[in-house]
Amino acid sequence: MNDSAPSNSDLASPPHDGGNAENDKFGGGELTLRVIVLGLILSVVMGAANVYVGLKAGMTVSASIPAAVMAMLLFRLLFRRSTVLEANQVQTCASAGESLAAGIIFTMPAMILIGYWQSFDFWTVSMVALTGGLLGILFMIPMRRVFVVNNEDLPFPEGVACAAVLKAGESDEHQNNAAQSLIIGGILGAVFKVAAGFMGIVQDTLQVAKTSGERIFYFGGDLSPMLVAVGFIVRLHVAILIFIGGTLGWLIGIPLLGGASQYEDPIAGAWAIWSSEIRYIGVGAMVVGGMGSLFAVRAGLLAAVRELSQGIRNNAVQHQNSERDIPSWLILTLGVVCTVMLAILNYRFTADVGVTALSTAIMLAMGFFFSAVASYIVGLVGNSNSPVSGMTITAVLAAGGLLWLFSYSGTQGMVATLGIAAVVCCVACTSGDVCNDLKTGSIVGASPFRQQIMQIAGVGVASFVMAPVLTLLHNNTPGGIGGEKLSAPQASLFASLARGFAGEGELPWDLIGIGAVIGVVVLIIDEVLKRRTRHRAHLMPIAVGMYLPFGLATPILIGGIIAYFCTRDTARDEHDGVLHRGILFSSGVIAGEALTAVGLAGLAAFGIAAMDLELSGTILTTTTLVVAVGIVTAFVIMTRPSKS
Repeated sequence: MNDSAPSNSDLASPPHDGGNAENDKFGGGELTLRVIVLGLILSVVMGAANVYVGLKAGMTVSASIPAAVMAMLLFRLLFRRSTVLEANQVQTCASAGESLAAGIIFTMPAMILIGYWQSFDFWTVSMVALTGGLLGILFMIPMRRVFVVNNEDLPFPEGVACAAVLKAGESDEHQNNAAQSLIIGGILGAVFKVAAGFMGIVQDTLQVAKTSGERIFYFGGDLSPMLVAVGFIVRLHVAILIFIGGTLGWLIGIPLLGGASQYEDPIAGAWAIWSSEIRYIGVGAMVVGGMGSLFAVRAGLLAAVRELSQGIRNNAVQHQNSERDIPSWLILTLGVVCTVMLAILNYRFTADVGVTALSTAIMLAMGFFFSAVASYIVGLVGNSNSPVSGMTITAVLAAGGLLWLFSYSGTQGMVATLGIAAVVCCVACTSGDVCNDLKTGSIVGASPFRQQIMQIAGVGVASFVMAPVLTLLHNNTPGGIGGEKLSAPQASLFASLARGFAGEGELPWDLIGIGAVIGVVVLIIDEVLKRRTRHRAHLMPIAVGMYLPFGLATPILIGGIIAYFCTRDTARDEHDGVLHRGILFSSGVIAGEALTAVGLAGLAAFGIAAMDLELSGTILTTTTLVVAVGIVTAFVIMTRPSKS
């Protein structure tokens, strides 16, 4: 069996059959009742899982491929047979929930961190998710022909890979192998989380710190198969860049800053220095990285805007000769409803008509702009590698600056800034995901109209589970959101920036400036590498590595190394195909650990607390080391490429 992914030319879109004829023999067209029900269920499941992943790891991963495999598996178990188009519609709906989670968890926890909320407001979070998600879909629909249909320069790596999985899934052998990888991964993630989070027989982190004079030297790593899986999915290049960022911050920055005598415990001292100083250096680098991301795609974006304006003028003609989208009257109607909801949201936040009007206008303008940015970048590098954090930082800076110019400050300014960032982040995340799924659909011959309906349905359902999951995790995880176990790095960053713009806190501008200088240096290094080698020094992963706890970088690097060894004996154009088995296993691990964590938080909410076996430190460390070796071994075995 050959698992290699076909190229774009191999996956040319077949004639569109509208979900009739061939499909009707196997259970109806694309939007059958079973498709809608399963798609909505997976949208909720993937959304809930990615809330946990993003809060812990500071990044989320695309749900398209695992959702496609889960759809094919469940259809086979329950109905014995299904079509590629049915599975595609299910994954389209499911990935909409996943992308929405990224937009929410990067921003909404900041309302807790600035003290505006004591608990997550259900209706506010739900409305932010719903309006941001819907606008991301609505803004993307007119751009479909620009980015998906009429643009041969965008490779859409993840969209093409998902289409390859869907087509290969028609064979029984592939379905068996894919299901096995996904299920075993899910069991591993779930068992680990129960052992660590409920039974307490495994430590979450292995770390050590020593002092030498005034300097603290720290090293550590979180024990989490989910983080290893994230590293496998983002691959070695990105994993190394994240680790380089962690090295700059933790292994170099903390010793250079000194101050060991202020702390009795060197481990606590290392964390305190990172929290109060090092991460602001990462903030400066991330700001430069966000601006650099926009500058890097300037030519493509200008071309896309020109094509988009031409496409809108010629829309009536194009409709006669291409697949059908949601009609313009429905787009406009939903757009007006979303605008009204945004105004209501902003008034709920600020109780000021002036701020409401200005914030709503900024949200709409930035949302449309970043829809184009996100769609272009997803087409270029894939959904998992889209620098949403950088785009949202840019939105925070622009919104905060504009509000400051209009003399809005204090809590009112902070909340308005974060509200804008939240909606813009949801728009960017959802529009990029929509663009990626529409590309997959165009390859397998799906109906864009039906995909857009499923995307709207997925966003609509997933919007209302974000707040309950956030509340569960915040109330039933030691330290809550923003603590050591769920650090919520992006939300912490946006909270700090909002405080600074609103005059409610002093930002360490000197440290942010140092980070900006480091960012510029990295951009220069990247430009040199770009011209001389095939390797790159992308700034955003390095900046994220500086901003994240170092314990996350170590298992991510291990996952990247395992991914490298999976592909080192294959040609570069066969890497995606060889990695499919490992990606499915890794996706199962992520879903298993994340959903179990949400489940344990639910048990805690009902008074079922974690066990305390009172194990000695020696026994606990020994079991942790054994489990760590077992996790790496399991990944090496389960991600080994299948032989043809």
